[in-house]
Amino acid sequence: MVLATVLVLLGPGLLKSLGSAGGLLPTAECVVETSEGEIALDRDEAQLATTAVALRARGMEAPDTTSIDEAVLQRLADGPPGDAGPSLSCRGSAAQDLEVQQLTATGLTPRAEQLREAMTEVFGEQSLGGFAPGGVDQGHGGDSTHYDGRAIDVFFRPVSEENRRQGWMLSHWLVAHARDFNVQYVIFDDRFWSAHISRGQWHDYDAPAPSNEILRHLDHVHVDVLGGDAS
Repeated sequence: MVLATVLVLLGPGLLKSLGSAGGLLPTAECVVETSEGEIALDRDEAQLATTAVALRARGMEAPDTTSIDEAVLQRLADGPPGDAGPSLSCRGSAAQDLEVQQLTATGLTPRAEQLREAMTEVFGEQSLGGFAPGGVDQGHGGDSTHYDGRAIDVFFRPVSEENRRQGWMLSHWLVAHARDFNVQYVIFDDRFWSAHISRGQWHDYDAPAPSNEILRHLDHVHVDVLGGDAS
């Protein structure tokens, strides 16, 4: 109770210093690494920030972000200095009571189709793959969620610094909205995020062929949704 009172009195400046001092906010839903240190966000703030940044990048009208620290918005828009990479992470949480779904006409399950529509609304038309009407049964690993219609690949080709930063902008948005759309995994640029890992950090992704840009997910963001109780 005392700590809560102090936080209210001293405001977001203290939150920033706590976040950068060895991660003293273990219950933060999301964290953005900025030039000013780690800044904690709740889920709504992370969703607002990632959506606004994506819309502004397209020259579209964006929601009001005056409540969000400018350092957060700048980092999400520009990425880390020097090299593209993850800046935002959110805690993972996988729903346990979902029904198993069948393919829709697009070749995606309703959950995956809902996610595709939401991505299009924010990011516009994208270069997509990994699914097809009637489903796909080859071109991916043996247990791939693509075969269940639960996975979408969003391509950012050719592999370049700018395209990697665009891929991370999408990846951050997906992680911030993971609970709303039952996202299970996001894989991009040699890193992955999982709803099954509650701490929510990005982890190194060990591709089966380290020299293969596609298998390392350097040229595309892979996102899949939870499959339900039987998955």
